[in-house]
Amino acid sequence: MPRLTPHDLRLEIARMFDQGQGFFAELKVRDWLQAHQQDPGDYEILFQHHPAPPGSDRVMDLTIVLERKDGQPVDPWLQGQLNGEA
Repeated sequence: MPRLTPHDLRLEIARMFDQGQGFFAELKVRDWLQAHQQDPGDYEILFQHHPAPPGSDRVMDLTIVLERKDGQPVDPWLQGQLNGEA
């Protein structure tokens, strides 16, 4: 199975929501976490929808938010990688 880049992951998840298959988006994020040696059971996975930037070919944009279930802060590097931030 090819490894998804964060950009590819966000696009695929956005497509899932556009096609009414948002239920499967959490499973994609869980797979991504496992591929990055993280226990998906440690995280609450949230999806925030907001308007896409002007000039974009998309109407809505998506941010994936991780929250640790134990109340500890999420590693900023991991959160940044998940959302394709440098």
